[in-house]
Amino acid sequence: MTDTLEVLVPFWGDPELLYATVESVKAQTDPRWTMTIVDDCYPDASAARHFAREDDDRITYVRNDTNLGIAGNFERCRQLATGDLVVFLGCDDLLHTSFVARARALMAEHPDAAFLQMGVRVIDESGEDVLPLGDRIKRVLRPRPGPTRVMSGEDLAVSLLRGNWLYWPSLVFRRSRLPESGFRQDLPIILDLALVMDVVRAGGSLVVDSHEAFSYRRHTASLSSSSALDGTRFADDRRYFREISEQLATDGWTRAARAARRRWVSRLHGLALVPDALRSSGRSRSMRLLWTHLTR
Repeated sequence: MTDTLEVLVPFWGDPELLYATVESVKAQTDPRWTMTIVDDCYPDASAARHFAREDDDRITYVRNDTNLGIAGNFERCRQLATGDLVVFLGCDDLLHTSFVARARALMAEHPDAAFLQMGVRVIDESGEDVLPLGDRIKRVLRPRPGPTRVMSGEDLAVSLLRGNWLYWPSLVFRRSRLPESGFRQDLPIILDLALVMDVVRAGGSLVVDSHEAFSYRRHTASLSSSSALDGTRFADDRRYFREISEQLATDGWTRAARAARRRWVSRLHGLALVPDALRSSGRSRSMRLLWTHLTR
């Protein structure tokens, strides 16, 4: 059986949701886990007081000296990691009680796998089941055959570049297979896909499991959705997909390079935001940015 699973939580947000996240980890049927919460100088200091009273020695709370931002705090988490298996858990998501046990068992069963994606349930701010358009598309894109499936190489790259169906905070990584270069600091919105593609290009395989063991919290307003209308996300998308298509062509992965150039799900995402853009205060600018993303 694989060693202890380390849960790393980059924190910036509602402390009450963070406490629920922590309780979901403490409720695991398999006690072989540790957790490090990295507070990126969130203005509300109540989390520091809360964890000063925490008596579970598997839990460590760290507060950054200065605000590092999303990409910087993820990189801080990576640098603090010491476990064999690591999860970069969202500070408002929930582990189901079987998560650690199943993750350790599957990674032991597949010792050559670099990372693992288990089944995910999507919930809203209040914890109710939801399935917005983006998550319905992820379900269509996600491989279906069998309870578990192993994917790697160009086939995996093509699948993810057509449309990223992974749920980043639920991924379990073998720490030794994480890239030494770490998280891209210039891609705060899609740093997850960039790191995953580094793992795939380095030969890492993915285990896809259908067992539902994670609740992903989908907020009505999020950084990724707001950045889409102001153009930040899509500008990063285009730049990254252009870069990765050139790298994959050099690798000889022509199908994957073509999928990156076409980026059709990213374009469809832009199309789906047209009604929001028409209702926004900066309607003209938002529509111009979306048109650029759709046609370039």
